Amino acid sequence: MAPRSRPGAVALVSAGSDSAVLLARLARDHPPVLPVYVRSGLLWERVELAALRHFLRAAHLPGVRPLRVVSMPVRDTYGRHWSVTGRRVPGSRSDDRRMYLPGRNLMLLTRGALVCAAERLGVLGIGTLGGNPFADASARFRGLMARAASLALGRRIRVVAPLSRMTKAEALRAGRRLPLHLTFTCAAPRRGHHCGRCNKCAERRRGFLAAGIPDRTKYGP
Repeated sequence: MAPRSRPGAVALVSAGSDSAVLLARLARDHPPVLPVYVRSGLLWERVELAALRHFLRAAHLPGVRPLRVVSMPVRDTYGRHWSVTGRRVPGSRSDDRRMYLPGRNLMLLTRGALVCAAERLGVLGIGTLGGNPFADASARFRGLMARAASLALGRRIRVVAPLSRMTKAEALRAGRRLPLHLTFTCAAPRRGHHCGRCNKCAERRRGFLAAGIPDRTKYGP
């Protein structure tokens, strides 16, 4: 019989609006929630982590524990990938498939499952949206990862993705009471701000517009 888990969940977070809504949902459904940021050595992480901390201080989400930052470096594996070098970052008109980070969700869920086991928590949340084009964002993949992690760690771990049927606009509307202007989603930050030119900035702009929510993001240096 697998060891009994404690109440609560681990939430894999970035500084993006999807993570903000994920945290609020998990805090409602599986409190208390431990937000976990996985640092891998990618070019936006310093700015993103600062923004995440700012958001968490401002949001005062009940049922959310202090942020945990863990490491899973990939720079030596990714080599000359744009996410490491900052060269040829996919622009605002690029196909979303160019944003692929090899094995990203595989690494995030693996690292998150290890935290679940250490904290004796049985729920692991990820902020995947509907329409994500990558195989490692599918429900099938999450199910396989949950089974593999449970087998490897000797503890039942359930992987949940409460936003997986939502569009970006729907997720933004679901989180409209949160300080979404403090969230951060950019692949090539400039002087601590959104660059305004990359694929992620364009996605952010479109999402706020479609949601009918004023976009208070500062784009550009």
